Amino acid sequence: MEQKSLSRWLKVILAGLGCCGAVVYIYLIPVLGREIVQRYPELQLETAYRCWLGICWITAVPCYLVLLEGWKIAGEIGRDHSFSMNNARSLKHVSGLAAFDAAFFFAANIILLLLDMNHPGIAAGSMFVVFGGVAVAVAAASLSHLVQKAAKIQEENDLTI
Repeated sequence: MEQKSLSRWLKVILAGLGCCGAVVYIYLIPVLGREIVQRYPELQLETAYRCWLGICWITAVPCYLVLLEGWKIAGEIGRDHSFSMNNARSLKHVSGLAAFDAAFFFAANIILLLLDMNHPGIAAGSMFVVFGGVAVAVAAASLSHLVQKAAKIQEENDLTI
């Protein structure tokens, strides 16, 4: 596959992910949360709902920043700069954002659990989300390291010609 074609496909996928994320964060989470609050009025979940909604929206920010970094990487790939220091830096930012998002979501779950605004089953289940965030952080950090090494090798080869 050509670099420009690959770049285009990556951008289409990133735009699709952004649209899917918007549906989840703007529509699904608020609607499903509101439905739970209305279905069980005796549990008085309004405060917990608002806290959870705020937490979910805060976690959206790093997710969209990651998509922005991915867009930059796709642009570099389209310019045939797959192994560049810019891409290594972007991947390092992705790693940091994913680690922050996972840590924030973990801490929020624990705090809400201690405040009795979270069910232990929800807290346990959301550890899979935290694990996914940590996995993305580690993968992005590893890729950043490898891209940085490849960029140095490519730079050395360009100088020897």
